Order: sequence, then C-alpha cells, then structure tokens
Amino acid sequence: MNFLRGVMGGPSAGPQPSGAETIQKLCDRVASSTLLDDRRDAVRALKSLSKKYRLEVGIQAMEHLIHVLQTDRSDSEIIGYALDTLYNVISNDLEEEEQEENLPKQVDDLGSQFTEIFIKQQENVTLLLTLVEEFDFHVRWPGVKLLTSLLKQQGPQVQQIILVSPMGVSRLMDLLADSREVIRNDGVLLLQQLTKSNAAIQKIVAFENAFERLLDIITEEGNSDGGIVVEDCLLLLQNLLKNNNSNQNFFKEGSYIQRMKPWFEVGDDNCGWSAQKVTNLHLMLQLVRVLVSPTNPPGATSSCQKAMFHCGLLQQLCTILMATGVPADILTETINTVSEVIRGCQMNQDYFASVNAPSNPPRPAIVVLLMSMVNERQPFVLRCAVLYCFQCFLYKNQKGQGEIVSTLLPSTIDATGNSVSAGQLLCGGLFSTDSLSNWCAAVALAHALQENATLKEQLLRVQLATSIGNPPVSLLQQCTNILSQGSKVQTRVGLLMLLCTWLSNCSIAVTHFLHNPANVPFLTGQIAENLGEEEQLVQGLCALLLGISIYYNDNSLENYRKEKLKQLIEKRIGRENFIEKLGFISKHELYSRAAQKPQPSFSSPDHMMFDHEFTKLVKELEGVISKAIYKSSEEDKKEEEVKKTLEQHDNIVTHYKKVIREQDQELEELKQRINTLTSQNEQLQATVTQQVSQIQQHKDQYNLLKVQLGKDTQHHNSHSDTFQMNGIQTEEVSKLKEELEEWKNKHELLQGQLKEKDSVIEKLKSSQLEMGTTEQSSQTSKSGGLELNNELQKELEMLRSQIQLQSAEISKLQIENQKLQVMNTTADPVLADGRVAAVNNSESEGQLEQEIKELKSEVKALSEEKETLKQHLDSSSSTVAILQDEKSKLQQEVAESKKEQDDLLVLLADQDQKLSALKIKLKDLGVPVEDEDDIESGDQGDEDEDGDEEEQD
Repeated sequence: MNFLRGVMGGPSAGPQPSGAETIQKLCDRVASSTLLDDRRDAVRALKSLSKKYRLEVGIQAMEHLIHVLQTDRSDSEIIGYALDTLYNVISNDLEEEEQEENLPKQVDDLGSQFTEIFIKQQENVTLLLTLVEEFDFHVRWPGVKLLTSLLKQQGPQVQQIILVSPMGVSRLMDLLADSREVIRNDGVLLLQQLTKSNAAIQKIVAFENAFERLLDIITEEGNSDGGIVVEDCLLLLQNLLKNNNSNQNFFKEGSYIQRMKPWFEVGDDNCGWSAQKVTNLHLMLQLVRVLVSPTNPPGATSSCQKAMFHCGLLQQLCTILMATGVPADILTETINTVSEVIRGCQMNQDYFASVNAPSNPPRPAIVVLLMSMVNERQPFVLRCAVLYCFQCFLYKNQKGQGEIVSTLLPSTIDATGNSVSAGQLLCGGLFSTDSLSNWCAAVALAHALQENATLKEQLLRVQLATSIGNPPVSLLQQCTNILSQGSKVQTRVGLLMLLCTWLSNCSIAVTHFLHNPANVPFLTGQIAENLGEEEQLVQGLCALLLGISIYYNDNSLENYRKEKLKQLIEKRIGRENFIEKLGFISKHELYSRAAQKPQPSFSSPDHMMFDHEFTKLVKELEGVISKAIYKSSEEDKKEEEVKKTLEQHDNIVTHYKKVIREQDQELEELKQRINTLTSQNEQLQATVTQQVSQIQQHKDQYNLLKVQLGKDTQHHNSHSDTFQMNGIQTEEVSKLKEELEEWKNKHELLQGQLKEKDSVIEKLKSSQLEMGTTEQSSQTSKSGGLELNNELQKELEMLRSQIQLQSAEISKLQIENQKLQVMNTTADPVLADGRVAAVNNSESEGQLEQEIKELKSEVKALSEEKETLKQHLDSSSSTVAILQDEKSKLQQEVAESKKEQDDLLVLLADQDQKLSALKIKLKDLGVPVEDEDDIESGDQGDEDEDGDEEEQD
C-alpha cells in the first residue's frame, strides 16, 4: 500500500518516478498480484492516469486490462475500473484542458489505433457484449460507453463482429428497457452508432421492436417539448428508416405513422420555441420526409401518403403551415414536408387545394404561399420551399393545373378585384423587377403546363393590359418582349424555360410564336453572337427554343416553314455552330445539379438557373432537334409523306383495334351473362331439388300422422275398457259396504240421473248419425282422404259398439235398481258404478269428437300444401326450360361474334403486310422508321403508367 501511496501522489522522501515508470510498475502489480484488493487498487490507479498518460497506459496496460475483464468477472468494482480505463484510452472525447498540444488529427489516429488493437481479437468484443448484459450499474454503464466509442472509431469492423455474434444485437436492444435513464439514454447513442449505414443491423433492430420502444420514450419525454433524449431517439429512427424500404414498410404496416400525429400538436399560442424544441420538430419533419421521399419506390411512397392523410397527419402539418409565430426554419421545413406528402397523390393534392389561411376574408393556402414566393423580402430558402410546394401540388395533377390556368383566362378573372388569384400572382411575379421572382414565377407557370397540351392552347388566350391606351397583348408576346429588352440573365433563363415548355409538343403555340416576325430574328441574333461565358447559357436556351419551333412546326406559315428556318440557320449561324450552342445547356454545371433531385436547393440566388423537370425536357429534345437540323427538304417531304401514310395506317389499325376491343368487351359481357344465367340455372335447379325434398318430407310426415292416429285410437279404446272393468270391480266392493244406508234416501235422485243419462245417450246416437253423413260427403269431395275416412268409420263403429255395451250395462243397472226398490234392507252398488260409467262415457265421446275434428283439419291443410308444391314445381320446370333456350341463343351469338373477329383479323393481316412493304420502301430510301413492336410497346407502357397513376389516385 505504501507503493500505491507513492503512485497516487502521496508524500515521498525520494525522487519521484516518471509517468511511464509508474504505469509499468502498476501494470506489473496487476499482472503479478495474487490479492484481488491489490489488483483493484492498481487498476484504479491506472484509471486515474489514463487521461493524462493516454498513450503510455494504452500501450502498456491494455493487455493486462483485457486479462482482468476475463479473469476477475466476479468483482464488479475492478471490472468497472478496467472498462473506464479502456474507455479513456480509446475514446477521443477528451476535455479541452487535457488536449493541450495534441492536434485533433493525432487524437483521432490514436483512438483509431487503440480500437484496432482491441478488436483485433474478436473475442474482446464478444466479452464486452457479455459484460453489457450485467445489471450492475458499475459494469453496464462503462461497458456501453466503451462499445459506443469502439463503434465511433471503427464502425464497420465492430458492426460485422456484433452481427456474427450470437444474439449480439438483441443483447444491446435490452438497453432500451433499462429502468435507469442514464443507461437507457446511452443505449440510444450506442444504437445510433451501431445502425449507421448497415441495412442488415437496421432490419434486426427494427424487428426487435425498436419502433415501439423509441416512440414510447419520445412520448414519455414530452414529444417535441422533450429534451436531448428525444433528439437522440429521432436520429436513431432516421438511421433505421432512411433508404431502407423494408423498415419503412414495417413502420407503415405497424401503424406507427398514426403515432406521429401528436408530435405536431404544438398549440395555438406557439410561444416558447426553445432551441431544443426547434431541433426536435425539425428532426420530426425530416422523419416524415424520409417516409415520402421522391427517391423511395412509388408504391411505398403512395401508401405512406395515404396513411398520413387518413390519420390526420397532413391536416396537422397544414395547421402549422398556416399558424402564426412559427420560426422561419420550422416553417420552411414544414412547407417542404407538406410538399412531399402531397406530391403525386391526388387525394392529398385535393385536400391541400381546399386549405384556407385564417385571414379575413379567408384565402387559399396556395395563394398565401405564392404571395411569399414573389415577395423579394422573404428569405431565400423560404421562397425555394414555396416553389417546391407549388411544383409538388401540380405534379401529375391535371385538375390542379387546370384550376391554376383558369385563373388567368378572361372568363374567370374577378372583375371586382376583391381577391387576388394564383394566376394574377404568377403574372405579377413574371413581370416584376426582381429577377428571382421572375424565375420562380416562370418555373411555376411552366409546371402548370407540364405534359398538358390542352392547357398550352388555352394559355394562348390570355391577354395582358400593358399600359393605359395601348391594346392588350398576349402572354406569349409579352414574354418575348421582355426577352428582347435585355433583362438579367436569371430572368431570361426563366422565360426561355417557360417558352420551351409551352411550345414543346404544341404546334398551335409554335404557330403563334412564329407569327410574330420579330421572334425568329431575335433568336438567330442571340445564337450567332460571340458573347461571354454568362451569356452562353442564354444562347443555348435560344437554340433550344428555335429547334423546338422547327421540330414541332406544322408548316402552316409559309414564311416560317421547316425548310426555310433550317436555311436561315445555315446562313446566319451554321449548323455546327448551332449544335455547339445547343450543347451548352447539358454541359453546364448548374444543369447537372438540378438534374439530381426534384427539390430546388441552391446555395445562393445566383445559382438558381435550372429546374429539375426542365432538365428532363432538354434530355428528351436535344437529340431529336440535332437530327431535324441536318435533314434535307426532300427527306422532310418524304418523312411527311411517310408520317401521313403511317398516320393513315395507324388510324386504320387503331380503328380495327377499337373494333376488336369492342368485340372483346361484348364477348366478355356475353360470357359474364352466360355465367350469370348458368349460376341462376344452378340456383333454380337447387331450389327445385330442395322443394322436391320438402315434398317428400311432407309425405313422410303425412304417413307418420296416419300411423300415429291409428295407435292413439287403439290406445284410447284399451284404456277406456280397462278403466270400466276396474271401476266395476273395485268400486262395487268398496261402496257396497259404505253406502247401503244412503241408497234409500238417494233413490229419487238416482231416478232423475237415469233420465239425464237416457237423454245423453240419445244425443250421442244422433251425433253419430250426423258424423256418418259428413264422412260420406267428405269421401265424395276429397278423393285423397279415402283411407283416413275408412279408418275413421271403423273407429266410429267401435265407438257405437262400446256405446251399445254401455247401454246394456245401464239397462242391467236399471233392473238391479228395481230389485233395490223391492229389497228395502239391501242395496245394489251397481247403480253408483253405472253413474260413474255413464259420466266417463260422455267425457270420452266429447274427446273423440274433438280429435276427429282436428284430424280432418290436418288432412285438409296437407292436401292444400300438396297442391301448392305441385304448382311451384311446375313453374320451376318451366323456368329451367326458358333458361336453356336463352343459353342456346347466347351460344349462337358467341359463335357469330367469333366468326366476325376472324374476318377482322384477316383484314388486319392484310394491312400489316401492306404496312411492312411500305416500311421496306422507306428503309430503302434511307428514312429511319420505328418498328411497330416498339410503337406498340411504347403505347402499352404509356397505358400501364396511366393505369398505375389511376390506381395511386
């Protein structure tokens, strides 16, 4: 311990050893000491020296420290000291006072070299991953910091080691679930370094539920109002999603886009925009843009755009866009974000067109943004963002293009002047004194005409009042007038891009342009001059505009036919000189920058020269214009004739294709109709089968009822017989002894009762006769119930015989009653039994009558149901016959249509032979002719693109 006191700076009598010697002694102590306390003290001393003597500790102690990590795992304290020492040696995050004379490059090299030594043995990184799993704070936290530093120094190598290590990434994901915020936050920093530029690790981290955990942390920290932890989580999310289509799809499918909406609920007051909140919100907006970037696959971008609309995220962004008090950089990034959320998505573009600013009176958001774009006092980046937003709003949006152009047409301009329209703002910017406003307005108007020939023709109707007393001039003429006035280069470039876009693929616009006699001399004069480097760009655009005027010329103006314009170029400029000037555009540095991505991003206003969509137009037209310039008049005539012939043949082919398509549609409709009728036939057959089975079921039920009715009758008869016998035998014996004395007093009562019984018997006999007559009538009227009526007659005969037996018994009882009158001392109980039997007989007769009535009603209902089922069966069979007739007719029609189609195919084959013969003649004449397969494949590609656009919409 005295040695350690000397090392740690305690008082010593002798000379002090140097730092290198002290470190060497400490390393020997770590390597040779058997006591854990001695080794722990030595490692702690190395830790204290590691910042000041970084190089010496790294060279001499690294091997010993790694050995400590391997052997002393049971003691968390020494492990923590060792990890801290290694972190101080490897990390470049030194404090300012400790850097002193070391240059940053030397520091970086030192950390990188020590990292390379450490990871040379892959087991060291695996050991470190194992230590990070420990829950002890003094082990886990320095382990996380050391691993983060290793990734900073040698990222790809350490990433590969972790990737091949079993469960390596999963172990590190557990850091996000640590309850200690320090470890959790440093775990986020570690994952940031781990996921940089490694798609495989990004996918593993994403599927380890990283999105859920990171979004939970952002919510817990207060979303955009949170601290630097929110910033770190957002940076990690960007690493996981940027340029990773798999993770983007997983993020969308997991419904995590919906959880982004609360981030942008910033409130109405918008006060207290701290620097951290601005940073957080900026990163959140960038994260939205990562999901809808134009560089992503179109399908993935479209699905994310739709999800953002349905969850209300786009609406929330538009709220920030129209809010007051929002910082300029947040507003600019919000505009860029909204731009990419609506780009190419018709649903989102329609919603954006309906957004109004909270002003009095309310104005459309597009108008408010355009006011900022043409206002020279607004920041440059904000104006660029508004231009990008306007371009995205019009991208593949013919409806929006039409609405913008309609605000310029005479019939739709507000005569009262109460409101400013988008078209008026664009015209104002186009002719203002600010060159940047001129350029932005020209590019915006060009996007309103992009790939829309109808609007190009309609824009020719726009008339402008230049000054009081002078007649109005067209918008096209005013643009050329400003060009000839020698304005700034930026203004002329913008106007020339607008004119090139306007005239391309629109012969009527070319005719209007050439109709002004001053335009062609101006263009030839600009191209022929030898001007400075700045003017070369204008010369190239003038050459492009003149080339468009030749290529899309329909020769409707005699003085400006294609041949005359080419002769003019030959005399005034020279063909080689013209092609050279035309090539100035694509060779320009600013052209290459603009062609890279759709968003206009310029370092300064002076660099704002080219638009992304215009670079596509140049690439498309440069080659065809060069070929058109070198063609002779004879070649032009032949080409015109060939074009006319091809157009005629194309029209014929198109006509036959249309006929074939119509017949195909008819065939499809007939097939569908046949399928429908077949399905209906099958349904009707199934219904008939079901009804037949129901009829069979009713027949079975009918037979069961008949059998059940016979059993019930037999059971009732046997029951009544047993009841009478038992009554006579049992009650005769019991009541003889009990009621002998009472019969004398009840003699008169019995005589009255006997009279009543006689009358009941007479009624039963008369009812039996009536039932017999009804049975006979029912037999004549209902032939289907003969068997049931025969059984009922048998039952009635049995009832009659039973009644006769009962009447005989009653007569016996009367005789015995007379004997009782003679014999005063004794009484015969048979009278009482006769009374009970008579009462029981009357009750049984009533029940039988009721059952007979119920059975008759059931027979009647069953016969009626049978008749209805027969009628339903007859109607179903007739329907099936009708359907079969229709099916045979349809088959005949299909055969006839197939015959017609074969005739058309023969005609097409003849036309194709003629067409191929003409092409051969043209090729012999030296005229380049496109193959029909190329044309059809191009047409098919256009149709597929249109179909994709409709599906996306």
